[in-house]
Amino acid sequence: MKYFIAADHAGIDIKAYVKELFEARGHEVIDLGPNSKDRVDYPDFAAKLCKEVLSNEGSKGILICGSGIGMSMAANKFDGIRAALCHNEYSAQMAREHNDANVICLGERVSGFGMVEAIVEAWDKASFEGGRHEGRVEKINNLFGSCRA
Repeated sequence: MKYFIAADHAGIDIKAYVKELFEARGHEVIDLGPNSKDRVDYPDFAAKLCKEVLSNEGSKGILICGSGIGMSMAANKFDGIRAALCHNEYSAQMAREHNDANVICLGERVSGFGMVEAIVEAWDKASFEGGRHEGRVEKINNLFGSCRA
């Protein structure tokens, strides 16, 4: 599986940690930056990652900022992205199994390294269940155009 990962200045430490975890699990991980704690704007990195996920079929994305909120809001502006902000294992598992989340968002200032490891492991292990959830995910996918004023 190919994963793209990006952060802002408040997510650098967790980004490096998550990248190592996914590589240890045998995944290809492409780091889209940044690589320093110099201040950057999270929407720029969310956009960069979402464009890569959308143009690389079957890939997934991991976004990290201080709270995870800004990254999730920015990512969900992209048609075809289903980004889930997860603070625990259960939400990560359900995001994948029920919502087919193709991007997970994490908050470095919210979740410690141990919890982040549990979250990303749950998300990585889970698979979309399909079935009764397919119609709901399709409705999510179709909302983009209908939500414009």
